[in-house]
Amino acid sequence: MDNPAQTRILQRMDTDIIIVGGGLNGPALALAASQAGFNVTIIDSLAVDRRKKPGFDGRSYALALTSTRLLQGIGLWDAITKNAQPMLEIKVTDGRAGEGPSPWMMHFDHAEIEEGPMGYMVEDRHLRRTFLDAMAAEKRITHLAKETVVAQEVDGPHATVTLGSGKQVTGRVLIGSDGRQSGTASRAGIKRTGWGYGQTAVVCAVEHANPHGGIAHQFFMPNGPLAILPLTGNRSSIVWSETDTRATALAAMNDADFLSALRPAFGSFLGEIDLTGARFTYPLGLTLANSFVADRLALIGDAAHGVHPIAGQGLNAGLRDVAALAEVLCEARARGEDIGSAQTLARYQQWRRFDTTTLAMATDTFNRLFSNDNPLLRAARDIGMGIVNAAPSLRRGFIREAAGLTGDLPKLMQP
Repeated sequence: MDNPAQTRILQRMDTDIIIVGGGLNGPALALAASQAGFNVTIIDSLAVDRRKKPGFDGRSYALALTSTRLLQGIGLWDAITKNAQPMLEIKVTDGRAGEGPSPWMMHFDHAEIEEGPMGYMVEDRHLRRTFLDAMAAEKRITHLAKETVVAQEVDGPHATVTLGSGKQVTGRVLIGSDGRQSGTASRAGIKRTGWGYGQTAVVCAVEHANPHGGIAHQFFMPNGPLAILPLTGNRSSIVWSETDTRATALAAMNDADFLSALRPAFGSFLGEIDLTGARFTYPLGLTLANSFVADRLALIGDAAHGVHPIAGQGLNAGLRDVAALAEVLCEARARGEDIGSAQTLARYQQWRRFDTTTLAMATDTFNRLFSNDNPLLRAARDIGMGIVNAAPSLRRGFIREAAGLTGDLPKLMQP
């Protein structure tokens, strides 16, 4: 006979999964989980019309090949692909602004792997609109926009969040997808480890006279890397890492002065350039949650791990969290287990923590190695790049890493 108290608790459940955060990782998990049969409530601090602004604001993402597989698996890629630019090659060089690149470089070509392009560049506006439209069409998803979580608690087999509006939502598991300053993690008592780099990323997009050929460029300069990433048409996304002081000055410039500052670093290989969209700045640092899980709680994306954008893997790491957690929850349900139990969530943490910690340390080391003008380190890294570029097996390994094809891939990221 059922326990009456347990029956009362189950009747209080509003949803299976509560997700806090309406950026990109939260909606991706909401769609993956709902399509697997879970009822999901996603809590988003922004209004839907703010998320669906049609104009191009300069923000874009490098999606690894495996991330596009996940988007295909949850039914979004066909709607996104018409606005996606394949990344066919990656060129990594070292040097100083105005002097041109070092003769030592790494050149990665997608033709060296069988799976296709290493990834795709997609504008933020296209991703967000597609996610919102898909969530609106999914009957198992409740999207609470313009709501913030002010309190959370766990009581036996359920977690409850209290919203700023006074509404309460109860579920079996609570997911924090609310960024590097995650309130979900903080309220659960999860501490963080990390540090700043004294660098800020200036993000924008440019139009240029010459076609980019689907080639992504990473140019390492003493103050930080400059990434030039191909968008559709004759446009490229710019992620320019500079010292905090220099980035503040760049952000304050008018468009003409900013372009004058950018051109010596950018070079002339794409012809005349002009700004399109807005400019944004993001302080750079490393932040890792000391645990990815707590009582009936799991963290994904930047709430779990925030890394330097040097390899463009931030969103890809978050989407791998999404694919792994969705798989863990589905397998737990199939075995008749509680999806929010400590044993279930421990499997997610075991799967993802080593991978993300390794990524964080690798990006940290790479940034420290390249963001300086020490002549000995410059010589060592230039020789290192030459060795990698001359060794097909090493080069292929880097290409597969960039495409997200290494490690224990969740099913949603497999062919």
